[in-house]
Amino acid sequence: MQLTLGLICMMAISSPQYVWTLFTKPLMTQLGVSLTQLQVTFSIFIVLQTFLSPLQGYLIDKFGPRLLLAAGAIMTGLSWVLASSAGSLTSLYLTYGLLGGVGTGIIYVGIVGLMVAWFPDKRGMAAGVVAAGYGMGAVLSTFPVTTSIAKLGYQPTLLHFGLIFGAIAFLAALGMKRPPQNWMADYVARNKKTNGLSSGKMLKTPLFWLMFFMMTMMSTSGLMVISQMASFSKDFGIADATVWGMAALPLALTIDRFTNGLTRPFFGWVSDRIGRESTMFIAFGLEGIAMTLWLLTRDNTLLFVLLSGVVFFGWGEIFSLFPSTLTDTFGEKHATTNYGFLYMAQGIGSIFGGPLAASMHEAWGSWVPVFAVVISLDVLTALLAIAVLKPMRQKYLRANAMAVK
Repeated sequence: MQLTLGLICMMAISSPQYVWTLFTKPLMTQLGVSLTQLQVTFSIFIVLQTFLSPLQGYLIDKFGPRLLLAAGAIMTGLSWVLASSAGSLTSLYLTYGLLGGVGTGIIYVGIVGLMVAWFPDKRGMAAGVVAAGYGMGAVLSTFPVTTSIAKLGYQPTLLHFGLIFGAIAFLAALGMKRPPQNWMADYVARNKKTNGLSSGKMLKTPLFWLMFFMMTMMSTSGLMVISQMASFSKDFGIADATVWGMAALPLALTIDRFTNGLTRPFFGWVSDRIGRESTMFIAFGLEGIAMTLWLLTRDNTLLFVLLSGVVFFGWGEIFSLFPSTLTDTFGEKHATTNYGFLYMAQGIGSIFGGPLAASMHEAWGSWVPVFAVVISLDVLTALLAIAVLKPMRQKYLRANAMAVK
């Protein structure tokens, strides 16, 4: 039941991030601003979603999930409702960016933290399932939002969908709770690798900062695609094309959301069996290969749509692999707060993948250099996982096991 409610919460609050690209063109026209200026909204959204997550995780650990998750749901829905009447960049920054980022951040870090506590024996799978809700939730909203923008305009779309998303997340949040004390105590005792490192001590370890660096690079890659897809598909001649009688861009976005969600429990499940770092190497390498093929075949509409799904299948699993790896390494006692610090990497990635990527495109007049950078980041992160992270983590766990004994 907790897994189901967490999944519903995550699905309800996913659209502000994943359908943002559909609003960029009408917002640029309405507000008379450049893409770089507008993409600051997306960066504010992600930065606040992530940079406040350590505080949010601490508050959830201290006061319990129900109240804070319900408040996050209200803030998320209200962000779209208020953004529907935003008449300037500043008001858009404050509504869609600030309010939406804080609201979705509370729910995201809270749900993931709860799931790794409820499922100590299936941490990768459980984190992957709820993260899949965040990745796949927009599958249900992409075509309706696209149709609504075309028929009614972006302002009524924000208003109506904001009310719907906020209400669904609020109702689901009311059922969330912590596991009872000593939940699955026998399993935890048999598999205990750490006494549970506090955030302050964790932040002093090079191992944490390696994971942070790796997650930043992978976040940059995926968030560049999420925030800029409508723009580079237009440059590639795909934006107005059709595939199988459907508009190519919303079709690609729908497939993306599905694979972005599917990959999270799938690779989480794989990592529970073959190890976190080996799974990272496979998944991150897959994204690098898919991004390369995507760029090389960018003038083929059908391949553009299909490969976009492969790209996200190689990206979305970061939200199951990194939290499960972190909790495996530093323990479940402070898991929510600790993941809040790691999740800040997503905020940095949004700056690199959002306004900086847009500025790079404007400077070069092409998306090719932007793709070259993010492909390089994918490959580098895959290599770091198997060649650096794995031996470092093994060494840390061996030393820590001695300390626990």
